[in-house]
Amino acid sequence: PTHPYLRPRYDRRMEIPKPTEADRDYFRSLVPDDPRVEVKPMFGNLGAFVNGTMFMGLFGPDVGLRLAESDLAELSTVEGTGSFGPAGRPMKDYVSIPRDWRNQPNLAEAWTARALTHGASLPPKKKR
Repeated sequence: PTHPYLRPRYDRRMEIPKPTEADRDYFRSLVPDDPRVEVKPMFGNLGAFVNGTMFMGLFGPDVGLRLAESDLAELSTVEGTGSFGPAGRPMKDYVSIPRDWRNQPNLAEAWTARALTHGASLPPKKKR
């Protein structure tokens, strides 16, 4: 086998799914109404940031939340949750919420509030 750094570049490309307009609208509907929150495009998807830290993201149809360890463990036990991010390279400290929560926005909103609280508790990102 060849060394991972010597493999051709195309081996390292990851598939980034594109969200539909309905996915984007759903994501925006869940973003907490807070003046500290900024929504920005991320590789064709969306991210919600507080103090420069992403606490909520959209990856194709999936909404992922960055949570404190205890909240992450709790939400991960809910049926329909999963890893968040590219296949084989999930984002650490994030979990995707169940897709069927689109019909139960109050469940999702409670968890996005927890994600905002956690994101705001982290040290602010330094501007480059």
